[in-house]
Amino acid sequence: MLWRFSAFLKRCINTSSSRHFKKDSLFTIHPNVKEALADHRPVVALESTIITHGMPYPHNVSTAKEVEAIVRAEGAIPATIGILEGRIHVGLSSDELDFLAQNKTALKVSRRDLPYVISKGLSGGTTVSGTMIAAHKAGIPVFVTGGIGGVHRDGENSLDVSADLTELGRTPIAVVSAGVKSILDIGRTLEFLETQGVCVATYGDSKRFPAFFSRQSGFTSPYHVSSPQEAADLIASTLSLGLQSGLLLAVPIPEEHAATGQQIEDAIQTAVTEASSKGVTGRDVTPFILQRVNELTKGKSLKANIGLIHNNAKVGSRIACALSRHKEKSGGNFRGDIKTQKSKDQRMDPKTIVIGGINVDFIAKGTTEKLVFGQTNPGSVCQSFGGVGRNIADCLSRLGYKPLFISAIGKDSHSDAVLNYCKHMDTSAIARLQDQRTATYCAVITESGELSLGLGDMDIHQQIQEQYVSQFEDKLASASLVVLDGNIPVPTIDYVCCISKNHAVPVWFEPTDADKACKPFLSESWKALSYTSPNLAELCTMNHTLGLPTPTELPRSLEDVLGCVPALCRPLLEHLHCVVVTLGSLGVLVCGEHDAGTVNLQPRKQKRKGRLCAVHYPALTVSSKETVNVSGAGDSFAGAMMVGILQGMDTDSCVRMGLLAARTSLLSPHPIDPSLTADVIHPEKSHSQLWSKPTFMWMED
Repeated sequence: MLWRFSAFLKRCINTSSSRHFKKDSLFTIHPNVKEALADHRPVVALESTIITHGMPYPHNVSTAKEVEAIVRAEGAIPATIGILEGRIHVGLSSDELDFLAQNKTALKVSRRDLPYVISKGLSGGTTVSGTMIAAHKAGIPVFVTGGIGGVHRDGENSLDVSADLTELGRTPIAVVSAGVKSILDIGRTLEFLETQGVCVATYGDSKRFPAFFSRQSGFTSPYHVSSPQEAADLIASTLSLGLQSGLLLAVPIPEEHAATGQQIEDAIQTAVTEASSKGVTGRDVTPFILQRVNELTKGKSLKANIGLIHNNAKVGSRIACALSRHKEKSGGNFRGDIKTQKSKDQRMDPKTIVIGGINVDFIAKGTTEKLVFGQTNPGSVCQSFGGVGRNIADCLSRLGYKPLFISAIGKDSHSDAVLNYCKHMDTSAIARLQDQRTATYCAVITESGELSLGLGDMDIHQQIQEQYVSQFEDKLASASLVVLDGNIPVPTIDYVCCISKNHAVPVWFEPTDADKACKPFLSESWKALSYTSPNLAELCTMNHTLGLPTPTELPRSLEDVLGCVPALCRPLLEHLHCVVVTLGSLGVLVCGEHDAGTVNLQPRKQKRKGRLCAVHYPALTVSSKETVNVSGAGDSFAGAMMVGILQGMDTDSCVRMGLLAARTSLLSPHPIDPSLTADVIHPEKSHSQLWSKPTFMWMED
């Protein structure tokens, strides 16, 4: 049980719309919430104990839906957090809100309760503490609630202190509330928050600290902020400092509901006395007192409670929107999850990361017009070092963008040779595994350079697992680009896509072959991709995996290809930024959002707004006699194109760099030509006579 709780704190968050997520995944994030986070739009976390334990039905569910409506009206996305049948949900549907509201066995879930509730598959409403944990892991920095818990009266003897306070001391979330519930010892609560290092500020023109139903408690906050912008600045400073403590923003109840404050306070004193005489203790105290106060005030306290929650939602949403604007202006250099804080150096020079396979390649090329199977054919055999991930990392390194390369090799003679050859690359994240064989690949190609047969011993690629890759989570979260090849396991792809989506990091998926092209498309992970570079067969696999129609026979002529490929790319571009289809001797077709007469290749932070278009670039001519090795041309093309995108070059330049790099690969015995440099493929320094004019076409909506 403890292992599962530890695991859920580290596990990435999945969308609720997919049927393909692992059964032991403990988080579900609503698609609207996930999309908003990825687009850097403001999101407001909301608790659910107010639904399960704070109000009677149907007031609980109607209030919850009213609060969500207020958040939306203020320009933010609500994310009510609760636990349904052992899964932590960040964002609830209307039906899920109704389920919690009418669930008679729902538990009140704080930090200590999470392992038990999850292990038993139970349902419950998350307290301030439980909600903070989930919001923090989701990357939501603003959380709105009614009032927080605190030190109970006589707490100096009973040691009855709410877990809300210790959570505020160790979880960097801004909590917007109406202060501390007036049934508690407010003075000692403020002292305890000071001990925990929690910054407390009243929202308004004075430092008077509110007491839930009352605008003033007789105590003061250390600070006050008078506007959403001031509050956002305070939150941004807290997050940017990397402090492991939260922030409490105390919002006084609106004046129109404060008039009944004294009557409610008198009722509270009566209810507290009754609770003591009846032996009500612990977590049952607050629900008992709130229910009793509602009865004594003939519903006035409930009305005031709803009023202050509505007001908190309005204020908290405005703060979240101001914080979002602040983040946009500052370049997005702080995050809700402090573990992903980037140092100054990292922000200035975020690293590209490549995750994929390494192979020792044996390339056999025949010297006769046809290869005859079943007998020895004359030809030449050479050894080189390949693997899609390695090739792309090699290409990027030679072009001045040395990435962190995450992979796995055995402890054998091949691995020593690989590491020696790859000294120019960052191989610090390559795992060397005992009792495993370094991957090997044998390609038999014809005299004309076409692949006739390939054999691979690549079992070790399955060892590039989520557990190993998660060691580099902070680097993944701050990367300028993450590249995945199709050799790595599906769970690893899902994990990396999740991290990248949560932190708005662009991901390039290189499919490797038609069988492996399906991997991200087995779940919602493909929606986190920004780029992919399939050939026509791999593109058909992607569509087929999504249940979309594909041609029974691949088109062969350029006219047929250009008539077919855009339609296959169209559904992928609902989420991907760009699809680059490699067509062999027919060239390349780049599909994506239109901008200034071509496809915009630069990463975008918002949803697509422009029309879709496609641009066809003819291939550079390389004769069959000149072709030495076909195993790295596609990887050279992709790597060089990535460099162009990272440098902010125009689309023509990016594609032409890729085509030139592919040409050098075809002419070399190595997948990535060792003589490859940025000058060799710079589109403005030479080669101008080689280029044919690209063909532009609109894609149907």
